Amino acid sequence: MTSIGPFPLAVGLIAVGLIVAIVIARRRADAGERRRAVALLLDTLGVGVLGARIGFIVQWWPQYAAEPWSMLRFGDGGYTAWAGLLCAAVFVLWRLRRRPLLQRPVAAALAGGMATWGVLTIMLWLLQGTPMPLPELTLRSLDGRPVALQQYAGRPTVINLWASWCPPCRREMPALLEAQRLRRDIEFVFVNQGEPMADVRGFLDGQPLPADAVLLDNHSDLARAVGSRGLPTTLFFDARGQLVDTHIGELTRASLADRLRRFERQ
Repeated sequence: MTSIGPFPLAVGLIAVGLIVAIVIARRRADAGERRRAVALLLDTLGVGVLGARIGFIVQWWPQYAAEPWSMLRFGDGGYTAWAGLLCAAVFVLWRLRRRPLLQRPVAAALAGGMATWGVLTIMLWLLQGTPMPLPELTLRSLDGRPVALQQYAGRPTVINLWASWCPPCRREMPALLEAQRLRRDIEFVFVNQGEPMADVRGFLDGQPLPADAVLLDNHSDLARAVGSRGLPTTLFFDARGQLVDTHIGELTRASLADRLRRFERQ
């Protein structure tokens, strides 16, 4: 499981950690300082998220420079953790330098929140267990041939679930096609979800999407098999045919490049 409804699990874990931090701060701070303590925690989280985003943009600047508006697509998963933690640490130390009454409560709250987040993250990792293999499904090519997904085992494969009526699917398509052109070592497969062949062909007439990379999933069996609740969904399978990463929502060039780099290290 990678999400709770439309929200990534990572966001849910951060939210739980924040709640724990707020509870600790309210219990540890003096009555007159409780609001300030909670406000500082919220500000620190905001600064950390912003710092993580800016750090990621700097890291992948060429990709963002080619598509400037993609910097505002915060749901692409583009955040650099160490940059966010550094910004948050500097900010909270600066804010606490003249507030001695807040130093211990806020330090305890941050420690409790981070510990909660860490424990939950480890528990989630342990619960996930063995990665999901390529589903044993047979889909159809545009010329009607049956294609078993198991045939892609043996080399890294990126499977994109999309539909022509889905605006984010259409927006991310150029990034995926560019990656397909540049990364010949990775198989890219575009699995259409639930549309008639005529509609898919009509859409492809105006697109540079290779017909042999498109499969039809008329009943959205693949989406159900992997637990996808929205489009687009992009699945990253390693050379052993095991699912090592999932992204629900639109990918930008930068976030796709980052995931492909991490994909290589699996």
